Amino acid sequence: MTGPNPAASLLDRITRLEDLEAIRQLDARYCRHLDDGDWDALLALFTDDGEFDGLSHPRGKSEMREFFAGLAEGGLTSFWHFVTNLEIDLDGDRATTRSFLWQPCVTDGTPAIAAGRYTDELVKLDGRWFYKVKQVRFHFFGPLEAGWDENLFALDSARNVAVRA
Repeated sequence: MTGPNPAASLLDRITRLEDLEAIRQLDARYCRHLDDGDWDALLALFTDDGEFDGLSHPRGKSEMREFFAGLAEGGLTSFWHFVTNLEIDLDGDRATTRSFLWQPCVTDGTPAIAAGRYTDELVKLDGRWFYKVKQVRFHFFGPLEAGWDENLFALDSARNVAVRA
């Protein structure tokens, strides 16, 4: 994360702080809306042509709604997203964020655990921040009883988007 420019005006510095906080709030809302299954509120956090690059790669709100609403049908019936270590790089009305994901969940009735990293592209439109691309790469995703270790994947879709170059 880059620091404030000491030559920037007070207004510029306040705007930067407000943008940083708005982006933190965006991530918190994303986790809450996803975990609650509130697809309308979740999709409102994305640009109209936004993308989720994770267990699948839906583009646009229609494809994303179908993907997220279909997670339960694919066996992922409960999940709780915990995001930490948020880094934010601001560049005017664009930002890149990186954070760590810790996700207890239930897949096919079995308690599971997943962890990975988010790398997101955001844009500021009409004074609000939105996801352009929300990307997750998993380090592991499998049954809790199996424990966890780097590159341990019981879920094929997680394996397909595991940490990679």
